[in-house]
Amino acid sequence: MTNVADIFARITPLDTAYEKLAQERQLQLTKPTGSLGRLEDIAIQMAGITRNVCPVIKHKAVVVMAADHGITAEGVSAYPSDVTAQMVQNFLVGGAAINALARQANAEVAIVDIGVATDIEHPDLISRKVRRGTANMAHGPAMSREEALQAITIGIDVLDTLAAKGLDLVATGEMGIGNTTPASAITSVLLNIPVARVTGRGTGLNDQQLTNKVQIIERAIAHNQPDASDPLDVLAKVGGLEIAGLVGIILGAAARRIPVVIDGFISGAAALVAYTLCPTVREYLFAGHVSVESGHRFILEKIGLEPLLDLHLRLGEGTGAVLTMHIIEGALHTHNEMATFGEAGVSNKE
Repeated sequence: MTNVADIFARITPLDTAYEKLAQERQLQLTKPTGSLGRLEDIAIQMAGITRNVCPVIKHKAVVVMAADHGITAEGVSAYPSDVTAQMVQNFLVGGAAINALARQANAEVAIVDIGVATDIEHPDLISRKVRRGTANMAHGPAMSREEALQAITIGIDVLDTLAAKGLDLVATGEMGIGNTTPASAITSVLLNIPVARVTGRGTGLNDQQLTNKVQIIERAIAHNQPDASDPLDVLAKVGGLEIAGLVGIILGAAARRIPVVIDGFISGAAALVAYTLCPTVREYLFAGHVSVESGHRFILEKIGLEPLLDLHLRLGEGTGAVLTMHIIEGALHTHNEMATFGEAGVSNKE
């Protein structure tokens, strides 16, 4: 098991020397300066992350962390908690949206049971269950601090295992009925924003159900009194196991200088926790998209990330993040394969 505290020291700022070299290359490519917009920024950031002037992505993966939530007993989701395990089975046989998009992107799909309430047997499942779902945070902490740390450590270990096989880009994904509720709670506490402003309809709640969801989150925060200055306390008291696992994926990737594409609101909550623990993490992140869940925009603004897509997605699973892999690869293909003015014999008026 990895010591989480040791990870922070391994997360260092991007290498500015390689960023400068990549920027100089951009100035020599056969195009007006800045004409490829954010694709240029992506290529430069990737050079700083990887310490390679011309980075290449050969191995991609999306890690889907799955867990259940005791808070579903309070009617915060339009779907029953049984759907978590059912969808994990669907992932494992390749039938979900994330599977289709990952096939298109040629990305591995790693499914991790970190806290599903029922047992799942499948040779491709990474079974690292901390407990059978969180407790009902409306009546007490979702989990202990030790369980939250264990889940983070599992995320780091999963990332390390993938990296050992080769990993150049990782996306975060999740599955857990009811998990927009802890994501909203985490966002509200860490950003000091009223619950109603960061809580959305999740799986499709009506107005009455949404009002109930807001009230349940407010009750959970009031009952547990999470300490906003201690992100691990917030994660344990009002978070989720899959969110904690994704914190580990993000920290582990940054420590290995592997870029991370974060998905929607749930992944955003994990990124917010990771960023609060270690602000340098931000330099290794790309925001795949912005979710229709209202809290997501607040998270991205706090971390300082601009989403690459806005497609009104709210599925999770890593879908928006995997779609964005194409954009990042496109940025690198232009950066690496375009001719310079000198190579092409094209005049550079600058």
